[in-house]
Amino acid sequence: MKYENVCEVYEALESTTKRLEKTRIIAEFLRKAKVEDLPAVVLLLQGRLFPNWDERKIGVASKLVAKAIVLTTGLSKDRIEKEWKKTGDLGTVAENLVKVKSQATLSRHELDVKKVFENLRKLATLEGAGTVDRKLKLIAELLTSATPLEARFIVRTILEVLRVGTGEGTMRDAIAWAFFEKEMGFMYKEEDIEVEDRERYNRYIGAVQHAYDVTNDFSAVAESAKKDGLEGLDKEAITVGKPIKVMLALKAEDIEDGLERVDRPCAVEFKYDGFRMQIHKKGAEVKIFTRRLEEVTSQFSEVVPLIRSHVKADACILDSEGVGYNPKTGRYLPFQHISQRIKRKYGIGEMATELPIEINIFDIVYHNGKSLLNENYEDRYAILKKIVKAEKKKIGLAEHIITDSKKEIEAFLQKSLKQGNEGLMLKNLKAPYKPGARVGHMVKLKPVLETLDLVVVGAEWGEGKRAKWLSSYIVACKDGDEWKEVGRVSSGLKEKESEGVTYEEMTRELKSLVVEEKGRSVIVKPKIVIEVIYEEIQQSPSYTSGFALRFPRIISVRSEKPASEATTLKQMENLYKKQKK
Repeated sequence: MKYENVCEVYEALESTTKRLEKTRIIAEFLRKAKVEDLPAVVLLLQGRLFPNWDERKIGVASKLVAKAIVLTTGLSKDRIEKEWKKTGDLGTVAENLVKVKSQATLSRHELDVKKVFENLRKLATLEGAGTVDRKLKLIAELLTSATPLEARFIVRTILEVLRVGTGEGTMRDAIAWAFFEKEMGFMYKEEDIEVEDRERYNRYIGAVQHAYDVTNDFSAVAESAKKDGLEGLDKEAITVGKPIKVMLALKAEDIEDGLERVDRPCAVEFKYDGFRMQIHKKGAEVKIFTRRLEEVTSQFSEVVPLIRSHVKADACILDSEGVGYNPKTGRYLPFQHISQRIKRKYGIGEMATELPIEINIFDIVYHNGKSLLNENYEDRYAILKKIVKAEKKKIGLAEHIITDSKKEIEAFLQKSLKQGNEGLMLKNLKAPYKPGARVGHMVKLKPVLETLDLVVVGAEWGEGKRAKWLSSYIVACKDGDEWKEVGRVSSGLKEKESEGVTYEEMTRELKSLVVEEKGRSVIVKPKIVIEVIYEEIQQSPSYTSGFALRFPRIISVRSEKPASEATTLKQMENLYKKQKK
């Protein structure tokens, strides 16, 4: 397949904001694609080169791409930077300048999907001396052969800012439409779809969702759908060692609201202020993943022997919370303390001594060859009780009761808070485990003011003693496949490393994500999630969400949380309405 065909789809997607139209465009393209091209094409349409669970990253900065454009076009660095400042998009810069060069060039090599995909993947695997030069050469090689349109999207793919709006929901529906259009029984219209049988339609959408839930890889799902149909999707299964998305909870207003949502009696557990640990065990091999599907086994190597000795199973996948505690007092510490360990590469043993963690296991999704996703919570928990051996301040089951009494839940909540936890979780005893879904049969109960998980989409260099740091952050909530700004936040981080996450550390993270510079301001890839507390949500025309935050302050940097789990615009609207009551 020609890479130009993929770029024409990108252009069509970029030209519309309508989700159904995007779904139709992708579905028609996938339907025509050969099965051998599908894996690469599906990943490229998402602006990815690897599935979600794969930790390999392209790791190329904007300045290296700008250098490759200089090399390809023969134009000066100043000319490239001038165009970049004017457009704010290096992809568009590459397109415009390759267009100028192409007019003076008699021949070029046609690019196919395989060539582009393989070259771009190599960017993530190059290591050792001369790596930068080799990456530069690979990018320049592609741009030299590219049409102007291809150059635009090669650059955007490298920088991981495709800008065509293909979220998970759109890709899921497109795969279903592509390979099961007749079976699903629907008719596409510009503004809507007419469905003959909603239950039948949802059966196919659900099959694609299930396959994605257990693989975290739409490229594998599309290939399975095309080759093996519905049966192939249904057969997709959890693999120990490959992380799946965790199940998420809604927030309950109070105990009564929580009980109404999850039914009585229900399971009630401590809600710890730690980080989600998905633990995979197969024989002696143990792997630990965050909710962002990042492997952190080496950062928490002391957990490995604990799982081997305290979990009696040949193979299992556990859902748990790692909670930091003070080794002198035994008291739990807030998340920001333990977050220092998640990205730690050096001095891991020393950190494990200074900031030990306790593993609180609360669910199991796979056990000795069997997926437990469709088993009810009560049965899953019964398995946990049989296989987990507790050891104080090391590992055990999350503290847990089963009750239908408001009075008992209130007393349990106070006990949880007294120990330094966030609150409680209430769970329906008969509910299945739904990966990646924010479900109504599991709710969280927190007595404090609701905080927001917002994504940093821009930043500004500070002044005075903060002049060397990016210290003011533009934050946004999620609205479908888009990000809507809700304001700026500049307080809450620290100046000294011993006090917590610092402005310097945040600056290092953000500098690697910059896609555009405008004077003292930068626009960054939406990757970093911060937990923000505020006094009030106000309506405001100044930001694209229509809201602004009064006196916002950063509580923590949620390094373990993916941007896809950020607060949504709908949640912002609900919180705004609630505070007006």
